Amino acid sequence: MAASYLPSIEDTEPELTTRRTRIHITTRKRRATSLRKPARIQEAIDFWSFAGGAANVVMQLGWPEVAYGVMESKVESGALTKHPWKRARTTGQYLAVAILGTDEEKAAFRETVNSAHRNVKSDANSPVKYNAFNRELQMWVAACLFVGIEDMHLLLHGQMTEDEAEEFYQSSKTLGTTLQVPDDMWPATRKDFDRYWNLACQRIVIDDTTCDFLNDLVDLKMINPLIRLPFVSLLRFLTIGSLPPIYRDQLGLEWTEDDRRRFQHLFTFVSVVNKFLPKSIRFGGSRMLMRDLRRRMKHDKAII
Repeated sequence: MAASYLPSIEDTEPELTTRRTRIHITTRKRRATSLRKPARIQEAIDFWSFAGGAANVVMQLGWPEVAYGVMESKVESGALTKHPWKRARTTGQYLAVAILGTDEEKAAFRETVNSAHRNVKSDANSPVKYNAFNRELQMWVAACLFVGIEDMHLLLHGQMTEDEAEEFYQSSKTLGTTLQVPDDMWPATRKDFDRYWNLACQRIVIDDTTCDFLNDLVDLKMINPLIRLPFVSLLRFLTIGSLPPIYRDQLGLEWTEDDRRRFQHLFTFVSVVNKFLPKSIRFGGSRMLMRDLRRRMKHDKAII
């Protein structure tokens, strides 16, 4: 029987609140940018949606089973520390195909990911037991992806109404169902998701080994210094700013109220710039990833 990590969501009251499990965003709705943006995830994956990419990996690794699945992975071709650019490409491509892809494209990506996941499971020496096919682990990863994309959308376009937030959430379930998460496992409503998320965040445990690994990730230690050094301060700022308080505390990362305001002001500036950019630029990254996927499928090349 597959491991079960969470108690019944309906019958359990979370001890944590969103004040601890989500970043604090006070940006008001920006009419100049939000009027042309339907409250759907398909309209939220412009290139700034990837600004918190490193932070999202940190979030996913908050569950020990996911952390050790990545750190102990025997699939060297996709190892985060050895092939960071390839890992970034495949993660971005998964987001693109899950949100924009056809059923055929999702099925092809699912099969190739499943092939890699077959080798991601704990052994006798692992400090925790894990299996990449566990649906709860995949649900957690998908939930992290949703939170990251929604946060970037809110930073760029401001707060959504309850109806808009619900529409945005309902358009996002393919983040999980593209892999092993069945429809009925994805929380039914946005309110149900908040409950799931706060309950799931109670499982976040970052031990010393994981802490060292994640701090190296925050500092982008796996990237060539010639590329990393000119941008490390900005990327570190974006990464820490995109992490919920519970993560910053466990990683020992400092983040002040002044830092939070500067973080939001940065996205205010970006939202103004975005207003004047054509779609071909704003969504160029996701479209390029989809073209690459279709080329690989057409020529029967490895997808990941």
